[in-house]
Amino acid sequence: MYTLYMHPFSQNSRRVVALLDAENLPYEARGVALERGEHMTADYAAINPNHQVPTLVDGELKLHESTAILRYLCNRHGLEAWYPGDHAVRAEVDQWTDWAQSRMAPAVTGIVFHSMFADDATRDPAAIERGKTQMAELAPMIETRLADRDWIAGTAAPTIADLVIASNISQLRLAGWQPAAGRLRDWYARMCELKAFADTLPNMEAA
Repeated sequence: MYTLYMHPFSQNSRRVVALLDAENLPYEARGVALERGEHMTADYAAINPNHQVPTLVDGELKLHESTAILRYLCNRHGLEAWYPGDHAVRAEVDQWTDWAQSRMAPAVTGIVFHSMFADDATRDPAAIERGKTQMAELAPMIETRLADRDWIAGTAAPTIADLVIASNISQLRLAGWQPAAGRLRDWYARMCELKAFADTLPNMEAA
């Protein structure tokens, strides 16, 4: 059985939970109380020296970085619907997965952290505005990508790329950002029809 160290308001954690639940993979979820600084303790640093969540433990393996965890689970369990074996299609999935982490995630963090979680001493309104400017550029890229397909890699079902992008969008909703009318909104609605994904959505009232 896997052990997953996570936090329910971490989109990086939630995407891993969604995959585990969608495929009925047994795991034990262990909450890391970010709000109490538990991720900064020596005990947790021994598990993840980056002081971040999630971390997946599989025997002696301690695996950090949510996208690496998603790929590991797909490769280990042969989840080709989520991570197709065809080289060209997998390259598309990898491209959009990495895009979501390298370009989209910083914008999401800037908006959500400084809108919702930063205290008065660390809140940076400029970071919120930078994030909004970035999202104004990035969201139309997804809209264009979905012009002739239901899922981001053109597959018959969602892949880990869809899961990563959708978890970022679900995080933005904590700060009141909603997909505009169009293909992006419709795609996100399709993602929310997947029970394993919908079950991970954060409780807005608890944010």
